[in-house]
Amino acid sequence: MTISRRDVLGPALVVAVFVILGSCASLLLVTPSLRAPSGASYDATWLVLYYSTMPRLATAILAGAALALAGALFQQVLRNPLADPTTLGVSAGANLALVVATLFIPGLLGANRDLVALTGSAAAAAIVLGLGARRGFSPYSLVMSGLVLSLWCGGLAAILTYLNQRYLASLFIWGSGSLSQQSWVIPKSLLWKITAVAVVCSLILRPLSLLDLGDNSSASLGVKVGRLRVIAIACAVALSAFVTSAVGVISFIGLVAPTLARLSGARRPRQLIFWSSLIGASLLFCADAVLQLVAGGLGDFLPTGAVTAIFGSPLLLALLPRLRIRHRIQQSAVWNRPRQSRASIGLVYATVGLLLVIGLSMFVGRSVDGRLAILSGEMAPDILAIRAPKVFAALASGAMLAVAGSILQRLTGNEMSSPEVLGISAGSTFGVAVGLFAVAPGLFGQFVFAVSGAIAVLAVIFFSSRRSGFSPERVLLAGIALSAMVDAVVGVLSSTGDPRAALLMRWMSGSTYLVDGLTALTEIGVGAVLVALAFAARHWLDILPLGPSPASAVGLSLTKTRLSLFGLAGLMTGAATLTVGPLSFVGLMGPHLAREAGLTRALPQMIGSAAIGGALMVLADFLGRTIAAPYQIPAGLVSAMIGAPFLMFMMRKRA
Repeated sequence: MTISRRDVLGPALVVAVFVILGSCASLLLVTPSLRAPSGASYDATWLVLYYSTMPRLATAILAGAALALAGALFQQVLRNPLADPTTLGVSAGANLALVVATLFIPGLLGANRDLVALTGSAAAAAIVLGLGARRGFSPYSLVMSGLVLSLWCGGLAAILTYLNQRYLASLFIWGSGSLSQQSWVIPKSLLWKITAVAVVCSLILRPLSLLDLGDNSSASLGVKVGRLRVIAIACAVALSAFVTSAVGVISFIGLVAPTLARLSGARRPRQLIFWSSLIGASLLFCADAVLQLVAGGLGDFLPTGAVTAIFGSPLLLALLPRLRIRHRIQQSAVWNRPRQSRASIGLVYATVGLLLVIGLSMFVGRSVDGRLAILSGEMAPDILAIRAPKVFAALASGAMLAVAGSILQRLTGNEMSSPEVLGISAGSTFGVAVGLFAVAPGLFGQFVFAVSGAIAVLAVIFFSSRRSGFSPERVLLAGIALSAMVDAVVGVLSSTGDPRAALLMRWMSGSTYLVDGLTALTEIGVGAVLVALAFAARHWLDILPLGPSPASAVGLSLTKTRLSLFGLAGLMTGAATLTVGPLSFVGLMGPHLAREAGLTRALPQMIGSAAIGGALMVLADFLGRTIAAPYQIPAGLVSAMIGAPFLMFMMRKRA
């Protein structure tokens, strides 16, 4: 088996470029320190250089190599060009486990921090691979479930950090991937751990190369395919966990490095794994050195992982057309017309359930002694005056998200579409973040910025998916990639130390704690107008799922109709996320439960979705108010904790 010069020169050139750029940035970074005058300040400068700057660069090299090796292993063993610790949720699982242990079982971190990270990574990998195995390890199902799990773990970790910011002020920055060091302890620890895993990887390189022949051919040559997959995935999970335990989540290095290695000429598995590790090490070394040089004094506070995600997400979008989809989402049977009697019964159940939940949330709560009690006595009017705005704001927000989810599912022909999964809620978050840091707007201004961000994300999804004919799989993955990028931008903004970052985190948690009467009335008024417009578009939504030809035959302008409905969904999402945050998943659960109740025509489904979505948010608000009373868990967090597992269940059910 011969190796051409291009197979070596191409990847070597990529490594050389990154090393030269990183070295130049590092020299520019440390040269002023080396020229400091002699004396006490001179000695302090050398101490900073030896114990902070150099360990940081060494950590960047080791972490980049480990993550790139993990990504190459995942891609080879799963035969998925988009697999890496970020897209499979492995890094996010380790990060969430570390956050939870820090909050609730800190003794575990002292006993064995790496074991905690390994447990989280292994749990995430087991969930994602378990879903993927039911679909023959389809690239789409693996990436879809991994990115959703990653978003949920990342969101939950960020919100838990916010709720305990007095104790974990710097944990959010670390969790976003901070390479800052104060000694050589972490790079030395990473060195021997990565070396041990790399030795194991070297022993399985030959059988890994045979996997390209297919499972049957590999097995006929004596390869135990199942055992090999377990060993390779275990090595990749361990590498991801070690890096996450040491420096937090560094996003997309495991995707970018193998892609660059492949594009530069490394085709065979051995070449791909070897050069990916070198490219990953040089890439993160270069990125961190340039970040420190550009950021100046903020270099120690800006998380490198969030910065790499900003550049990695567009690459993921660019690579989507190359992803081979073996699993196709079923679209035909979803919109069948039910019997009228079943639809009517479903609407009755949804309405009755909504009224019961509103009554429960309004009149039931914790008493002074901590027991659940029905509201009564002289204080009842005052308590209702405080409680009612929160309940009705949650109701309006849940209804808008659910109706927006119904519109998006009919437009994409995909029952897994929702404002949260498609990244529209993340776009609203980005809009609000820009508003808070740029002009500090009031409620109306926040609404304008949130809607602008949502529509911007919709526009990117719309234009990036036109070439694939709005393929549901491409639309979903594009939305999730944009969510990852937006979350990274928000992470960079939140790590600046600006007091407005705390306001942004509170808003992202989806708390109704500060909702007053004016805010509730505004939310209800906007929701009533937008939901009425959606109801008026019911004929469009009945026709569009039939396909482009029938829609054009009855006179619909497909471009204008789709743009109008996408824009309407963006308006509802922007308005709703102002109250319940970007991660509620009500936009997914409401339409699905309405369909299960027999409501598949556009108008009945939207009415049922509005009732169910509103009821879910009101119930989440009630649970958040009573579970840990007198403290309040944000309604958005409660619904997200239910919603993401619900999405996983749906994916498992559709296998």
